Amino acid sequence: MTADLAHLADWIGRREERRETLCAAPLVALAALLDREDAPPRPGESAAPLAHWLYFLPAYRQSDAGPDGHAARGGFLPPVPLPRRMWAGSRIEFLRPLVVGSEVTRVSTIRDVAVKQGRSGTLVFVTVRHEVGDGGGIALVDEHDIVYRGEAALAAPPIPAPAQSDWRREIVPDPMLLFRYSAVTFNGHRIHYDHPYATKVEGYPGLVVHGPLIATLLVELLRRERPGATLRRFAFRALRPLYDTAPFSTCGVPDDGARTARLWTRDAEGAMTMDATAAW
Repeated sequence: MTADLAHLADWIGRREERRETLCAAPLVALAALLDREDAPPRPGESAAPLAHWLYFLPAYRQSDAGPDGHAARGGFLPPVPLPRRMWAGSRIEFLRPLVVGSEVTRVSTIRDVAVKQGRSGTLVFVTVRHEVGDGGGIALVDEHDIVYRGEAALAAPPIPAPAQSDWRREIVPDPMLLFRYSAVTFNGHRIHYDHPYATKVEGYPGLVVHGPLIATLLVELLRRERPGATLRRFAFRALRPLYDTAPFSTCGVPDDGARTARLWTRDAEGAMTMDATAAW
């Protein structure tokens, strides 16, 4: 299998450039989803952290969608033949805020394609570097890790979450929350909103909570606990899936002297499902 996938390294260095106007509507929708009472942002104001995930959306034609709801393989991303695809993590550096109403550009480059053998079989990791900027230059850099795996891959062994946290908020990931996030990000992946597909085709116990939604909820915890803080760096790694079958908690321990925080999510069984760090 590793030899058969070696040609995917030819995609390293591929580049894609897209342009977008940072309009207010997606920001308003995300604030509502997060249960915030923010006033609608006006042109010239700073957009919230992770706002770049609301733009440059995968607007492929309906006829180009694969059976899982993603775009058919090939094009910018390599045509990995493994059937399951997940967001594994990101490392983001915020150089300055994006501004509502501005024209922004995202330059995406495939930095690495790595084939690995794990306890669950063959895995392919694709790392894409996104540079998002405007007329003033680059505003943020997001190195995004995508993992592809086989149908019968096993879940990673649980890692116990820290027992104590200074910050904690319970999240109820009901189907409406997941559907609304899929809608605001134009995410067609059926595991997030199609219960029969998620359970009967892919074999999950319920609808899968989006990785970037979980990451957004961790940043939201920081914003609630340290209002007015300007996020400088944020990195996260997905460890285990979360489902709509039970509440989970976003947790954190700050180091106010260093202006950093350790953030994580804890599922109903006490396992850590996402591990993150933030600096402001």
